[in-house]
Amino acid sequence: MKIADLHVLLKVAELHSITAAANQLDMSSSAASVSLKRIEQELGAQLFVRTTRQLRLTTEGERYLPLCQQALDLLQQGQVLINEEQHSITGEVRMAVSSEMGRNLMRVLLNNIMRKHKTMKLRLHASDSRADFYRDGVDVALRAITKDATKDLNLYGFKICNIPHVLCAAPTYIARHGEPQMPDELPQHNALLYKLYEVVHDGWELYQDDQQYKIKMNSDRAVNDGDIVRRWCVDGEGIAKKSAIDVAQDLLAGRLKRLMPEYKIPLTEMWLVLPSRQLISPAIRLIRDELKQHINELRAQLITNKLLTEDEWPQAEEN
Repeated sequence: MKIADLHVLLKVAELHSITAAANQLDMSSSAASVSLKRIEQELGAQLFVRTTRQLRLTTEGERYLPLCQQALDLLQQGQVLINEEQHSITGEVRMAVSSEMGRNLMRVLLNNIMRKHKTMKLRLHASDSRADFYRDGVDVALRAITKDATKDLNLYGFKICNIPHVLCAAPTYIARHGEPQMPDELPQHNALLYKLYEVVHDGWELYQDDQQYKIKMNSDRAVNDGDIVRRWCVDGEGIAKKSAIDVAQDLLAGRLKRLMPEYKIPLTEMWLVLPSRQLISPAIRLIRDELKQHINELRAQLITNKLLTEDEWPQAEEN
């Protein structure tokens, strides 16, 4: 039985006329008559007594009409409920982030969101190893990845921002060991290295105009946690190559100093990715929007304080 047929039934009963009901429902009289016949055939009962001058409900019609109205009211309530849920920040978000982003930027951002939206729940998977959506039970992940990579991995995603990288060291380190000015001076310094899947990232790539420099760094330590690299750097233990997002507050506060700004490091990209478009919820859209806003504020602060230029940190195109 079609819902549209039930609307016709109620309107005909209200106006006591198929023609008048059809006019209000913007349909032909013949189509309205077919709707009524369809219902009567389904029920196996006649709902109206038809005469040349009037239309009135039969006993069966009088019994069925209030139930029909109740059924349509319940369907409408269900539709309203679903629409409200689709536009409310509620339910559980299962999210994967890197250890560094989880401890710092995302911890604060998610705290602020959840204080405002009490019905939202969070399950956070914080690790520098890449989370598997199915094995680790996560719905959305924040990853350094490219648009082409999201397509290759069959993921749906939102680009959050471009990620510039900087060389940096603490003032205490510079006071003890000096400040490198040229790429060939870097191997004379202690590098604080990041290690992932047993691969130590000790090859640093720099550019000046069209000139490329590939530097093999020397180091007394490596760790599979980006935040420990940052903390070692603040402690004055060496030079680090870090995302400007991760060290923004340290640079602004003077805990770290940017080194060799005339030499550029290739940009990477930050994406919020999901295995399916159907997993996008109002809560995930809110996280996306809040994260974009927060990073844009960091970008503006770094540019205003002349720690980065607009060209070094181009705005992300809309996607």
